[in-house]
Amino acid sequence: MTAFTHALRHKPVRRAATVGLVAVGALFLSACGDNMSGMDHGSGHSSATATATASATAEAGSTGFNDTDVTFAQMMIPHHQQALEMARLADGRASDSEVKDIAAKIEQAQDPEITTMQRWLKDWNEPTAAATGSTHGMDHGSGDGMMSGRDMEHLKGMKGAEFDKMFADMMIEHHNGAITMAEAEQRNGQNADAVKMAGDIVEGQKAEVEQLQSILDRL
Repeated sequence: MTAFTHALRHKPVRRAATVGLVAVGALFLSACGDNMSGMDHGSGHSSATATATASATAEAGSTGFNDTDVTFAQMMIPHHQQALEMARLADGRASDSEVKDIAAKIEQAQDPEITTMQRWLKDWNEPTAAATGSTHGMDHGSGDGMMSGRDMEHLKGMKGAEFDKMFADMMIEHHNGAITMAEAEQRNGQNADAVKMAGDIVEGQKAEVEQLQSILDRL
């Protein structure tokens, strides 16, 4: 057999092998392409889901409270603190049993509320005091119910029936100021817990105003 004939016999085999390798390569590339496509699709879906989740979380966080909630807490804290100061003056000064009972109720209700509102402001990354203005030191009759320093000193100097009358008169005005603030929170607040507390303040302090007025009427 000549070399030429030998070459002719083996050439088709080499061509067939080449064709087979090309076909296998094509299948491999096709499979890789499908897998990569699937990976891209999955990655895109995961990324979109993560983005949507982050967006939803951010939105939920931003709608958890508004400026009204912040102002309500910042202004009600010092308002409650002064009510506690007034209530604690009753010890050793008040003579009327109802005045003593109301003073005790004020301490029991408002002290925990102060702690709660301080925690809200901390969670909201807001200062515990209003940035501008303050309810401290405002004149008696200003509308928010806060007593002036002179009013508080006058109350400290009272005892017996005189204390009872002045305490009832001052606490009625103080409560009415808190009720006005709480009603504003009910109308415009967004945080569910703050709005609920505002409702509790309105309900509880309206009842105490009625009781205090009845005390004044009989003293």
